[in-house]
Amino acid sequence: MPTGSPKFKRAAYDAALSSSAPVTREDAPVWEITLWPNRSLGRTGFRVTMAIAALGFAIPVLPFVWAGGFWVLLPFVLVAFVALGLAFKANNRHGQMREHVCLWKDLIAVERHEINGQIKRWSCNPYWMRTKLVADGGPVDNYLTLIGSDREIELGAFLSPEERLELLADIEAAIKRLGQHYAS
Repeated sequence: MPTGSPKFKRAAYDAALSSSAPVTREDAPVWEITLWPNRSLGRTGFRVTMAIAALGFAIPVLPFVWAGGFWVLLPFVLVAFVALGLAFKANNRHGQMREHVCLWKDLIAVERHEINGQIKRWSCNPYWMRTKLVADGGPVDNYLTLIGSDREIELGAFLSPEERLELLADIEAAIKRLGQHYAS
């Protein structure tokens, strides 16, 4: 992994996942998976949460309606309520990120869809690819990277540490099955 400032690391990661053309093949992948962040709060949950928050913000303000202090407190309550809604929306937007990994006998391809709509791609021959897991000391626990074609990319940084371990086991098992196909 490149050393230096986080800005340099991000630039190196962006360069590794270039905006090259998508991999189009007629044969189906031997193994594939789509990864995305866990978002437990759907649209209905968002509406219910915001309704409960509105009620929670309104209860302490209601006694001031008759006391004349309502108009003084209202802007602060509205700013807090809008800020909460915007925070939930930003969190939901980050949940739209996803990574798609496809494995063929002669190619592994990763396509990452960023929240800004940008698509980054990386590919290499699985025979020469290596996986690397940094249990401690990485940007996140169980930091998983793929190394190949003179590049190192992170994979599943938004997953939990346990999910990254499962992903590593799945990738290595799929590549091991490929190795058995090469031998036969």
